[in-house]
Formats: sequence, structure tokens, C-alpha cells
Amino acid sequence: MRRDLRQDVPALTDSGDLRASRRQLVADSLGLAVGAVGFGFVYGLAAREAGFSPIEAMAMSFIVYAGAAQFAAVGYVASGLAWPGIILLTALLNARHLLYSAALRPWLRDVPFPRRAVMAHLVTDESFALSISHFRRVGRTDERGFWLAAIGPDGIFTWALGTLLGVVLGAQIPEPGRLGIDVIFPAAMIGLAVGLITGRRELAAAIVGGGVAVGVALVSSPSIGIVSGGIIGPLVALLIPKRFAAEIAPRETLEDGPPNAAEPGP
Repeated sequence: MRRDLRQDVPALTDSGDLRASRRQLVADSLGLAVGAVGFGFVYGLAAREAGFSPIEAMAMSFIVYAGAAQFAAVGYVASGLAWPGIILLTALLNARHLLYSAALRPWLRDVPFPRRAVMAHLVTDESFALSISHFRRVGRTDERGFWLAAIGPDGIFTWALGTLLGVVLGAQIPEPGRLGIDVIFPAAMIGLAVGLITGRRELAAAIVGGGVAVGVALVSSPSIGIVSGGIIGPLVALLIPKRFAAEIAPRETLEDGPPNAAEPGP
């Protein structure tokens, strides 16, 4: 019989503890919000330079809502690549979101499908890291916590604001690299990755994934390197026996918990 991993971790039952974890989530997202605006600004600048209108650049930030894929798409458009190739390459670049979704599924499986569909659109590197760290702290699902990560200080509207500023004001900054704006996103992602390393599997995934990504990028392209590292790193981590992994799994959803377990969801 399949063992229910949700019983491995005690869940917080005090609503005060849950609120404290939500406050930490918001505080963490505030720190990342600066990076989101900065990175969105650089994207807006790049889109402007590639000939995108403000409406086109803003529409991509709301509809695609994937920073690295948007940067890649803008570069491909500027180079004259055909649309089928742009769609394929950006889809490969964003393939890591399949892994994010697989990691979130045990925590969100009891959320109704229509809301999960909206959640899927709002999953980014940052919202994934913030929400799953919050779930691990409280030991159960907290749907409101996910929404705080997805549309809070570091959410979609912050990204859109950065895009708008980049499109409107970008012409005033001819060489963004001299100001160090181009390193905002890598710095933010390194910080997120360090915070997610809570066991041997996460450590192995980070080391192997990072090494593979850099190595493949040096001999091919950054896009292929990111995809390769994102796939190979977790696969290698899964080879570590469970008894040595010290994994943290969801215990139960708020709906299944005791009446005083938490505040109601959104």
C-alpha cells in the first residue's frame, strides 16, 4: 500500500503561527519586489529596443508572464526568427515550470480546478519559491499564502509596473549594463535557491543542476543549459534514498484541518 507522506510532518495548528508565516512570506516578497521591478524594467527596455509598442510589451507581461521566456522571445523577434521557432524555444526555456507544478501538486491537489488553473498561470520562479517555503513552514496547504506570493509585493502587478517603466523611461538609459541592472535577476534567483535548500536532495539538485546548466551553456546556449540543468539536477537528486533525504511533505490542507487551524482561504 502506498504510504501517505503527508503524515510525516506535524502541521501548525495555531492561527497565530500561520499568520506569522504569512508575514514572513510578505517580508520575503518585499525584498524580491525591488528585483522584480528592476528586472521588469530591463525587459521593458529590451522590448522597446526590439520595436515592441508599449501595449505589446505590457500584453506580453500579463499574458506570457515569464521573465526569461519574454527576454528570449524579444531577442528572437529582433533577430527575425520565425514564430514557430520562437514558440518552441521559449517553451523549452520555460519547461522548468513543469517541475514547479509537479512540486506544488501535493500541496494544492484539494484546491478546486478553476482556481488551480489560475494559479498555474501565476507560477514563477519567485512565487514558487515563496509559496512552497511557506507551505513547508506551516506543514500544510495555505491557499491564501500562495495568492500572497503570486499577486503580492513580488507578483504579477509588480512585474507589469517594471515593464511599463522600462518601456516609458528606457530611452533615458542607453547602456543599462553600466548600472548593473542586468544582474538583478541572477542575484534574486541565487537568493531564492539558497533559501530552498532544506535537505540533501535539494542540495544535490542545486549543485548538479547549476553545474550542468553552466557547462551546457558554455558549449551550446544559455537556453539549452537552463533546461538541461533544470531536468538533470532534480533527476539526480531523486537517486538519493528517502531515508537520507530529510524531505518535508504536506500534511493536510486547511480545509481538512481542525477548526482553529487557520483563517479561511481567500
